[in-house]
Amino acid sequence: MVQLFTQTDKNIIPDLPRYTFEGRIVVVQSEGEAERAVKYLRQSKILGIDTETRPSFKRGIQYQVALLQIANDEICFLFRLNYMGFPQCLVDLLEDPTILKIGLSLHDDFRMLGHRHEDFHPKGFVDLQHLAAGMGILDMSLQKLFANVFHQRISKNAQLSNWEADHLDEKQRVYAATDADACIQLYRVMSDLHATGDYELIPVPKPEPVEPTPADNAEEKVEPVSEVKEEKKEKAPAKKRTRKPATPKATKEVKTKKTTKTAEKKTTKSSEKKTAEKKTAKTAEKKTTKPAEKKTNPRKSKATKTTKTE
Repeated sequence: MVQLFTQTDKNIIPDLPRYTFEGRIVVVQSEGEAERAVKYLRQSKILGIDTETRPSFKRGIQYQVALLQIANDEICFLFRLNYMGFPQCLVDLLEDPTILKIGLSLHDDFRMLGHRHEDFHPKGFVDLQHLAAGMGILDMSLQKLFANVFHQRISKNAQLSNWEADHLDEKQRVYAATDADACIQLYRVMSDLHATGDYELIPVPKPEPVEPTPADNAEEKVEPVSEVKEEKKEKAPAKKRTRKPATPKATKEVKTKKTTKTAEKKTTKSSEKKTAEKKTAKTAEKKTTKPAEKKTNPRKSKATKTTKTE
């Protein structure tokens, strides 16, 4: 009995071993090469299909399908549609109902391919999403389905790379071929399990909510209050520093103004007193000088007396 998750936890995928396509990868860029590749692929009973489109990072800009990858068990052809368009030999292959073709989210792929060929009616396809839903599996992505069934990881690092580049690097080629091959591998196992019913679905365990202890509750209640008090203590000095300097300056200025005014008044009064003292001194001098002159006159009177006696 095979055990499968109803839904794969994405957190377990990075720890799984990586799966890559180990067959031959051939890049096709002309119609002549495409015709020879299609002739070879028609000999296969089952094919894996996938497409890649250049990502757009601006609103309103959307690119057409750049790459169509078709694989069997031994080889994967990468048809570069941005170089040669969508040739009729590929259209005929995808419309052939006698050749089984496996993909995932094929509705989107067909819609994008229809932009390159108006009269396009694909046949003979199986969508892995429909097969998974019929089995009660909620995983809809290729990466999660592969991890659920095979316990292996498919890397998606090259998914958002430039698929219209002049030259596809090694990472892009391996990524594209692996996606097409993974569709074949998944179909074989999932279709067999679906037919036999030899599988068991395991629900994903949800983490149990941790109930806080009384000590945790006390800490949760106390910590915020202390934090608030500390914040108030820290903020209070800042308020005092900003407000206090304003008032002393104003009072000092007022005091200095008052002191200057009082000093000016004192100086004016003292100057007035000095002028008054000077006036009194002058008047005193005048009074003292007049009696002195009278004292000198008796000499003259003596002289006059002598002249009279003579």
